Amino acid sequence: MPQKVRIALDAMGGDVGAAVIIPGAAISLTRHPETEFVLVGDSALIGRQLDAHPALKAASRVVHTDVAIRMDEKPSQALRRGRKTSSMWLAIDAVKRGEADVAISAGNTGALMAMSRLHLRMLPGIERPALGAIWPTLRGESIVLDVGASIGGDAQHLAALALMGSAMARVLFDLERPTVGLLNIGEEEIKGVEEVKAAASLLRALNLPQLDFIGFVEGDGIGKGAADVIVTEGFTGNIALKVAEGTARQIAEYIRSAMSRTWRSKIGYIFARGAFRALRDKMDPGKGNGGVFLGLNGIVIKSHGGADAEGFASAVDVGYEMVRYDLLTKINQTLHREGGALVLAPAAQEVSS
Repeated sequence: MPQKVRIALDAMGGDVGAAVIIPGAAISLTRHPETEFVLVGDSALIGRQLDAHPALKAASRVVHTDVAIRMDEKPSQALRRGRKTSSMWLAIDAVKRGEADVAISAGNTGALMAMSRLHLRMLPGIERPALGAIWPTLRGESIVLDVGASIGGDAQHLAALALMGSAMARVLFDLERPTVGLLNIGEEEIKGVEEVKAAASLLRALNLPQLDFIGFVEGDGIGKGAADVIVTEGFTGNIALKVAEGTARQIAEYIRSAMSRTWRSKIGYIFARGAFRALRDKMDPGKGNGGVFLGLNGIVIKSHGGADAEGFASAVDVGYEMVRYDLLTKINQTLHREGGALVLAPAAQEVSS
């Protein structure tokens, strides 16, 4: 019998809150019936939603709070106002206390990262968290990180992202040795900033059995699926994410405009709009819901704030997979050699000498 996976949900997070979170959890429960939930938020609002989902109600425990982090709050303000009392903090706290295996929120990304880092701390050898996103490609899906958790980074930080991203790919894509590439302005060894070139040298020196480092990947290689894991720092990664999301919407608008010019094209659009919507969603990495904060001493999943119930269910599914297939153990195995020595430390010295 599969082990129970305990999931803590910030039921007040996102653009809608419990009206999306609870139905989304109910959808995921049908796919993973061994899941148990800790639902954190206003018990009256949660209770009204649970009445429509008796199976979820039977599998859940409600933790009441009426403090919710606003989507526009600065992380520093959220920490001052919501530390120890907000639905976001209490969901993370359930992981800290061992009452849940993963926390999931559709709330304020900056606040979620700040609270998670403060309360759960970082894994040994990791200085800053990263946000790993599932990206649609011509080959299927890739993982791209960091898409906005941390800005900038030296070679050791980029190498750590590669190691953590490969562990995530092993869990999500069931790959024994995922391919890993560094995002760069060209595939040639002489191109790119020094930090990226040094990270490439470091990864080659490591020659780890858990990942296959293929070198540099250009921007168009993301959509092509040039690697299972594509690594960049958070500033560039977030821009790439927003450009891809905007391009998907732009193409959808071009198609809608073109199909409304004549009565014949309007009729054609009526029959084809489902296919066009599927095309837009397939191209939009924002639709692959469920970003994973990597590097924390615990598992935290970020859902899109505007996700509908099915979208939020996808984020819950990602959380389930991360726990069920032991993401933290795989990250630790990738980061450390036998005997517990950190992989990156000696290799960094070799490359810099």
